[in-house]
Amino acid sequence: MKILIVDDEAVQRELLQGFLEKKGYEVFCAENGRQALETFRREAVGLVLLDHKMPGMTGDQVLEEIKKINPETRVIMITAYGDVATAVSSMKLGALDFLEKPIDLEELLQKIERAEQESLVEEDVRQVEEFISDSPLPINIIAKSSQMNEAISLARRVSETPWPVLIKGETGTGKELLAKLIHYLSPRKDAPFIEVNCAAVPENLFESELFGHEKGAFTGASNLRRGRFELAHTGTIFLDEIGELPLNLQPKLLRCLQEKRITRVGGEKDIKVDVRIVAATNRDLKAMAIEGSFREDLYYRLNVFEIEIPPLRRRKEDIPPLLDFFLKKYSPRPVELSPEAKDLLIRYPYPGNVRELEHVVQRLVTLARGSIVRVTDLPPEIRHHQITSTGTLEDRLKAVEKEMILNALEKNNWVQTRAAESLGISERVLRYKMDKHGIKRSRSGN
Repeated sequence: MKILIVDDEAVQRELLQGFLEKKGYEVFCAENGRQALETFRREAVGLVLLDHKMPGMTGDQVLEEIKKINPETRVIMITAYGDVATAVSSMKLGALDFLEKPIDLEELLQKIERAEQESLVEEDVRQVEEFISDSPLPINIIAKSSQMNEAISLARRVSETPWPVLIKGETGTGKELLAKLIHYLSPRKDAPFIEVNCAAVPENLFESELFGHEKGAFTGASNLRRGRFELAHTGTIFLDEIGELPLNLQPKLLRCLQEKRITRVGGEKDIKVDVRIVAATNRDLKAMAIEGSFREDLYYRLNVFEIEIPPLRRRKEDIPPLLDFFLKKYSPRPVELSPEAKDLLIRYPYPGNVRELEHVVQRLVTLARGSIVRVTDLPPEIRHHQITSTGTLEDRLKAVEKEMILNALEKNNWVQTRAAESLGISERVLRYKMDKHGIKRSRSGN
């Protein structure tokens, strides 16, 4: 990665340049903002170390110009010791991070390495997005959070390998979607993608489901049947909820993975299968292996690469784009969310994850009375979440009061006289409480 050091102090520039060049980086230096921008326009710089206080252009001014030229360039601002206000201001302008003088070189190196890693992840995600947009694939990836971008980056890298992948995550987080992404990015993309929900197959039919059966193998086996592994030959088999696989079948799956052969139920000959394994679970397979409910050797066979998808409550940045996506997908007419409704939808923890969010939007667009989804249109569990969540009694009472006022205003089309009357208070008191809670009618509600 190319690094540009911008500092009016020659000793500081030379110190940083010597240190970073020893670490293998290609380094450019500039003593003021004008030189910095000339170098930046000429070289493909990936990271800028930018002093805030310089003669001529300030660090903030240089930062603004850099972001105009290339918004994706990472900038670490160098500030005076204890100058928190400057650091906050720079972060608002788009700085990735800041360092205080005198610079701790090890801390600097850690921040640069982290910036490099983030840059590589973003490049992986960009390639995936371009691939999806240029291909008629039956998948759509909506991700803004760093956690999901990391999962997508891992999926892109492991997709090129033949090795098994284990996807971990709670129900509804999108494990199947990531499995499909791995398949479609892989050299096997033109071969079958076969899914098996291990939690939905009756135990007595499991072996036949996976490996097939010969005619007459058991009562009701009137015809030869190929199993899922045969159907997935040269492609990918997705074993969803692998933690539900019966213990007595796990040795047979292990043999299949080790020898790349199967035997149909009632059959006598082995059948070669060339299949890429992607498994998913919402359970702790390692803990299950320790307690004996899941074979340890099978666990390590499946877990060559592990990708974890975090729950939606830990990646709130993904909720707004997911809301927009599902609104466009399911609404028969243009529908918007009022700011208050959107705020509650973002705050809600979604125990059912993305699947629950999708179902909430489906219900909203079906039952909404107009083009604006208001707080009163939200399901009760979302409307009352703030009230029942942890907090002091005073906080909960404030939340109850705010919701009652919002509901009254919504029901009375924001006519304050009627809303106050329905609440049993004067219009003057209503206006006071609206101001206290920061309640304002949005433009979309006019």
